[in-house]
Amino acid sequence: MGKIGHNLHPVLLVVIVVVGGFVTSVLGSHGDREPVYKDCVKRCDERNCSGARLQAFQTQQPVYMSITGWTCKDDCLYNCMWYTVGLYIKEGYSVPQFHGKWPFYRFLFFQEPASAFASLLNGLTNFVMMNRYKAAVPSDSPMYETCTSFAIVSLHAWFWSTIFHTRDTGITEKLDYFCASSVILYSLYLCCVRTLGLRHPVLASCFGIVLILFFTCHIAYLTFVRFDYGYNMFANITVGIINLSWWLCWCMRNRKQLSYVRKCMVVMVLLNLLALLELLDFPPLFWVFDAHAVWHFSTVPLPFLFYSFLMDDSLYLLKAKSGIIKSD
Repeated sequence: MGKIGHNLHPVLLVVIVVVGGFVTSVLGSHGDREPVYKDCVKRCDERNCSGARLQAFQTQQPVYMSITGWTCKDDCLYNCMWYTVGLYIKEGYSVPQFHGKWPFYRFLFFQEPASAFASLLNGLTNFVMMNRYKAAVPSDSPMYETCTSFAIVSLHAWFWSTIFHTRDTGITEKLDYFCASSVILYSLYLCCVRTLGLRHPVLASCFGIVLILFFTCHIAYLTFVRFDYGYNMFANITVGIINLSWWLCWCMRNRKQLSYVRKCMVVMVLLNLLALLELLDFPPLFWVFDAHAVWHFSTVPLPFLFYSFLMDDSLYLLKAKSGIIKSD
């Protein structure tokens, strides 16, 4: 990056690389711009997706495919994608992307089976740990409502991530992206409540309102103005860096008094480091496992450690509330 790169903070360099790589992958899909692919889709659509042949397709299509919204046109796109990939490989060219994604083998109705399964596992670990938290922490703990709400927001996000990787449509894509943003923003709110809000609840409430307004404007822009992948990624990474820095500063300040905050530190550092797996961006191994799937699989164990921190902290605050110990 020359002289400009040397003057940038390393974290900002990561942001630029991640956003740049993501936008390039979305906008630089050679496969769907390939004339062979376009011609294949057009001929398939004309030959199979109207009249008697369409009726035959709908009759023979498995129920699970029709229920999940797979159409004749979708089948044309899928089959022509693999036809084009075969030609690329035969001619010795690198595997292209199609519509911003690598080619994946479809398993039953799962469009990206590995990422869908990984998202499901993340949802299950959050669900298990949410129930463990509820069982271990009395509801009168100062952070109980905020922590359980965080769990619900996380479950909602992983649900839509599973749906999106199962069936990529305009609606499921937006819901996946919006819910991912909601988790990052709520994590920031959780941090604010824990570090400042317990002593200054009005400040936490005002901060929460600001986050809600930002989230509303964020969704409105992406929905009604332009679905800008670069802006969405940059906004999420920026909020993520603020969230990481805030949590780490608080943990470092309290690590001697509250030894369990080391769990939070480990989770925050790993969560951000593991996100860099997206930079690998390679054609799927066995046409199933890509960098995105590997990233999702790598985050599956983290809820166990983070909810363990939340449980320890909530019980500590409950004791402080009861006057057994002095709160920080």
